[in-house]
Amino acid sequence: MPLAHMKPQKTRLNLFFIVCLLPLLNGCAAIGLTLFGVGAGVATGTSVSYTLDGIAYRTFTVPLPQVEHATRTALNQMGIKVGATAKTEQGKAISATANDRQIEIEFEAVSSKTTRMRTVAKQGMFFKDRATAGEIIMQTEKVLGLS
Repeated sequence: MPLAHMKPQKTRLNLFFIVCLLPLLNGCAAIGLTLFGVGAGVATGTSVSYTLDGIAYRTFTVPLPQVEHATRTALNQMGIKVGATAKTEQGKAISATANDRQIEIEFEAVSSKTTRMRTVAKQGMFFKDRATAGEIIMQTEKVLGLS
């Protein structure tokens, strides 16, 4: 008889323990969704990488001048106006605008035949538009004929 009495108490204790832990698991959903997003990108064949703060990256096995030219063509096709171009220590940088977004694109010559592209689309002071940054890279990839 004592064992039958302990089973409901143990079940209640387990249920109480689980209910107490639920508020602590709140952040796990965000981690799971982030991992799903990364996995979905790999599964669909996209080759754009993202940082947690919305910066998009892609390395092309194409010389920097060709990637820059393809990016300018892609920006033009997307209706994004190029503002300024500057040389940097690693390569070049383009700043552009589209409605309420400031876009910064940097090209880094990894080698004479390889270029790393970094894209940020800022909307206001705090928000970064990851979708637009990624789309600029994907459109550049299309212009280069790599997609």
